[in-house]
Amino acid sequence: MINISKPIIGKEEIAAVLKVLKSGMIVQGPVVEKLEENFAKYCGTKYAVAFNSGTAAIHAGLYTLGIGPGDEIITTPFTFVATANPILMQGAKVVFADISEDDFNIDPKEVEKKITKKTKAIIPVDLYGQVYNYPAIKKIAKKYHLKILEDACQAVGANRGKARAGNFGDVAAFSLYATKNIMSGEGGLITTNDEKIAEKCKMFRHHGQSEKTKYEYFDLGYNYRMTDILAAIGLVQLKKIESFSRRRIQNAELLSRGLKDVKGLIIPKIKAEHRHVFHQYTVRIDKDFGHSRDELIESLKKRGINPGVYYPKPLHLHRHFKNQGYKAGDFPVSEQMSKEVLSLPVHPRLRSRDILYIIKTVKGIANEK
Repeated sequence: MINISKPIIGKEEIAAVLKVLKSGMIVQGPVVEKLEENFAKYCGTKYAVAFNSGTAAIHAGLYTLGIGPGDEIITTPFTFVATANPILMQGAKVVFADISEDDFNIDPKEVEKKITKKTKAIIPVDLYGQVYNYPAIKKIAKKYHLKILEDACQAVGANRGKARAGNFGDVAAFSLYATKNIMSGEGGLITTNDEKIAEKCKMFRHHGQSEKTKYEYFDLGYNYRMTDILAAIGLVQLKKIESFSRRRIQNAELLSRGLKDVKGLIIPKIKAEHRHVFHQYTVRIDKDFGHSRDELIESLKKRGINPGVYYPKPLHLHRHFKNQGYKAGDFPVSEQMSKEVLSLPVHPRLRSRDILYIIKTVKGIANEK
């Protein structure tokens, strides 16, 4: 079976974990600190702070931006729920804005329509591995004096111009979940150029206490620390990020060349000046394809290819967001994309013959009557 994802765990990762286990320092320690240092250097930011998940990183980012009850935060309904749940965790209100169908990222025009006196921040998502429309969102944020939290959980290594993901907000959040472009099993980081944000994040992950003073609590905090065991995996993976990214990009290019002329199948669009790192290679299946998306999925599975759908239902149609008054029809682009998107395997473990088999199989299904 050609799966949608396949974590890469080599001898180096195993050796790094064993070294930590033998050291006796298995909780947050020097390996976490080294990961933070190297990750910030890779992203081109002054600071990085590690957490036990990408969700925790987003939560901490919101906390450091001063988000709380009564505040409104604008984000996309076409994303994983971890983008929006931390807003609720801080007692703030989730305000959705629709997406652009060409890159699946939040539409700046729709963002501006949602701004009120209570709006405090925007969370744009670098969905599938492509940085959001930063210049337009930044212009809006500056105009209305808003903060930006970049959800870069799917986009480590992505670029817009010369700058890497992690630089397109006051604070950015990354995930090191097992299926991400680099991983530590579970884990996350924030990046920022603001020392105060970095220090607040460190307190937030450690029960509200400064790591410089023990048992003195400055505010409510959580147990969001990363262990040295997980950091050891992340450190090794970070050394491999460029080779992983190049392979994903090569696989995506091969898929696009092979599928570009398939009627009813819309291949991903890479925006100008962007380096898309293809956490997911996501096509759209419209009515001209001749088969429904579900029929295509079943046919692919029967032929040994396991695709994915990210995401089959926009967030505003899930119960705990519908309770805020959202309903079907509120975000037509997101709703339409949820019916059309299909992610094909693109991960670095795939060989060229796997990619060619995927292309051949999709074309064969498209030609079936």
